[in-house]
Amino acid sequence: MLQILEAILSGDTAAVGALDVPDHYRGITVHADETSMFEGLETKEKDPRKSLHLDDIPTPELGPGEALVAVMASAINYNTVWTSIFEPVSTFSFLKRYGKLSPLTARHDLPYHVVGSDLAGVVLRTGPGVNAWKPGDEVVAHCLSVELESPDGHNDTMLDSEQRIWGFETNFGGLAEIALVKSNQLMPKPDHLTWEEAASPGLVNSTAYRQLVSANGADMKQGDVVLIWGASGGLGSYATQFALNGGAIPVCVVSSPEKAELCRAMGASLIIDRSAEGYRFWSDENTQDPKEWKRFGARIRELTGGDDPDIVFEHPGRETFGASVYVARRGGTIVTCASTSGFMHEYDNRYLWMNLKRIIGSHFANYREAWEANRLIAKGMVHPTVSKVYPLEETAQAAYDVHRNLHQGKVGVLTLAPTEGLGVKNVALREQHETAINRFRNR
Repeated sequence: MLQILEAILSGDTAAVGALDVPDHYRGITVHADETSMFEGLETKEKDPRKSLHLDDIPTPELGPGEALVAVMASAINYNTVWTSIFEPVSTFSFLKRYGKLSPLTARHDLPYHVVGSDLAGVVLRTGPGVNAWKPGDEVVAHCLSVELESPDGHNDTMLDSEQRIWGFETNFGGLAEIALVKSNQLMPKPDHLTWEEAASPGLVNSTAYRQLVSANGADMKQGDVVLIWGASGGLGSYATQFALNGGAIPVCVVSSPEKAELCRAMGASLIIDRSAEGYRFWSDENTQDPKEWKRFGARIRELTGGDDPDIVFEHPGRETFGASVYVARRGGTIVTCASTSGFMHEYDNRYLWMNLKRIIGSHFANYREAWEANRLIAKGMVHPTVSKVYPLEETAQAAYDVHRNLHQGKVGVLTLAPTEGLGVKNVALREQHETAINRFRNR
């Protein structure tokens, strides 16, 4: 592993293919024999620092259509938080189901789960049938893993009957020194970014692109009013950028003055600090308060000059969904994923059916959507939102920060990279966008 790292750091990535692949590597795991450790605790009380481990992992066998990648950096997504607190179910149920599919997928059904759904790194080896990538290529990876043996996925791979999220529903994820991916997860690393910056957009950038921009999602157009929950967060910060780039009008919902300032730094001007304005959409654990929906809708109209949102970019879930359905304009769209505050949504269906609104479920992105989203990053049209970076040894603390919403934007993790700031090749493009690239730093 040290020889591989030295070759990458020296810029001689072509030499990587001639080096031996280590028979083991370090990775962040959860353990199958600990899945009951948080029983009886509320979600907020469950601590990823107790369940995430840094282990020595045997390098998996490389199969057809696959690649082994030396991971220089990764990032924390909310699916790693879910994995670490074993909600809504233990991910070992996913691995067991996947392991039954074929002798090759049986590799994934293990008593440990190597987690992580982002990476930036260098291809080490490719399996039979891989022609588009070779050892030494600098890459990032999106997290869609598909088999495509069913006709269901051939219009949109997200509809494949064996669609999974790598590092969440499969093993050998990106929070490790080596990762196993399918070759059709790979995309070129944006050459003006550092390893940790390049690793951070993958999951959230692609998810936001499909959810908001793609015809498979809200199909946003110029002039649309877009209500964005958590607009400075890991997912919302990309939605805000896409709205601004696409000629839409974002209404950014945040929870602090600091987060409001980040939205202004991205170029947004219509901002609601929900904490300062005291919105309480639930009067108790089981009862929503429609008066608060109306107050919230009135505030949106005040900001927009009387317009209701054409699109609601919804991901908090249970806490906000009733309000989201209410405030969307007649004929508007609520596009939803994630449900980080709870999966059991409640809303008043009168405001949906009588006003001809639509709810669209959106989950990650297909390869084409992920490629287009990454291309915008590579061209400097959309920028990373890294606020803080941890070493691999402190991944559990990074996950805790995301679980407790102590972060802004994305939290990165250095895996093989020894320090931040490495991996930049296109210095001119970086200098052109340096301020935007760093606007979330140390927030």
